[in-house]
Amino acid sequence: MVTYARNPSPPSDFRTHEPKGERGPHDYNGQTDRPYSTVPRSMTRIFQFTLQFTVLGLALAFVLVWFRPDLLPALDQPSTGAPDSYAEAVNRTAPAVVSVYTRTLVSEPLGMEFSDPLFSALYRDRMVTRPRQGLGSGVIISTDGLILTTLHVISNVDDILVALWDGRIAEASVVGADPGTDLALLRIELNDLPVADLSDNVGLRTGDVVLAIGNAYGLSHTVTQGIISATGRGHLNLAGHEDFIQTDAAINAGNSGGALVNPRGKVVGINSASLGQDTGAQGISFAIPAPVARRVADQIIEYGQVRRGWMGADLADVTFNLSGQEGTRSGARITQIYQGGPAWRAGLRPGDVLVRADDQSVESARSLTQKIANLEPGKEVEVEIIRGNQLFTTSVTLMQQPPLHG
Repeated sequence: MVTYARNPSPPSDFRTHEPKGERGPHDYNGQTDRPYSTVPRSMTRIFQFTLQFTVLGLALAFVLVWFRPDLLPALDQPSTGAPDSYAEAVNRTAPAVVSVYTRTLVSEPLGMEFSDPLFSALYRDRMVTRPRQGLGSGVIISTDGLILTTLHVISNVDDILVALWDGRIAEASVVGADPGTDLALLRIELNDLPVADLSDNVGLRTGDVVLAIGNAYGLSHTVTQGIISATGRGHLNLAGHEDFIQTDAAINAGNSGGALVNPRGKVVGINSASLGQDTGAQGISFAIPAPVARRVADQIIEYGQVRRGWMGADLADVTFNLSGQEGTRSGARITQIYQGGPAWRAGLRPGDVLVRADDQSVESARSLTQKIANLEPGKEVEVEIIRGNQLFTTSVTLMQQPPLHG
């Protein structure tokens, strides 16, 4: 059997033969000598060179940070990347948000002032004229003084005053309005105006942070913060053509017409309305998307009104089954048709179901109405119709939508 020792010792008469002037790392008499370096001299020089420059670099960095501590990264920032402040976004947009004040002279029975029935009856036929005050907000969209606001802020008023961020006040005139979206365009005659940056809203998502800026309760340039709760909201009976952004940012009285801003300071919407707490709602507000507002403003400037296609029929959602096909399909059923309108002239009648328009499936009545409204009057739309058990195709030539009353 062979036994291997971990640390064998040489025999007592063992002698080492070393070159003259050299020693091994150990002698065998139990004495430890200085180790013999086997590292090449060139490697030692490279290591010393690297170490020297590393120390020098750290010293220079220390001196630089000593005199410029702002160059250090913010170590106390949250790991989520959310900013500690939205001041830059506010400072970028707030100067272009204006406070709108309106005045209207109204006639009221003088007897309304008295609680005593005798005096109320005595003066009930006497009328008195009083000014009624109103307030709202607006967004400057051009250097020549064009301001976007909501129509209900300036509807049926006598005078409109606009107060700017820098303290200037100017009288505003109405350029045009669109009751279909509850938007209006004003103009003021001032120079050196700040202009808001309207977003195209590409990539706008539910959950994105937004800021609402406006003249809440007469407190100019009030800022509230929230998130996008939903997009594409409709069926709210707030306007004829609804495609609202829903947010939980507070939009109070006086905020209508103000700016809904993203963290980069771009306007993503024009604040419009909110559900009041008297309905049991909390944190449910709505804004008109910036691309819609931009399109309305451009058409008012160019045509004096919004050119909007109209088919001349009221639609409702419907689902149905086609024989020989599995599953259900969606469409839009005609509930009312206007005689002499485009749909009537194309041969459509109440009860017809529209399933396709210009080779695109009809997903809902609202989506088809929006598609038609975004087309120019005079455009021909090819529609696929189901009437009873028959499927046929016809063309509808759109006309300008009749004016809606704001």
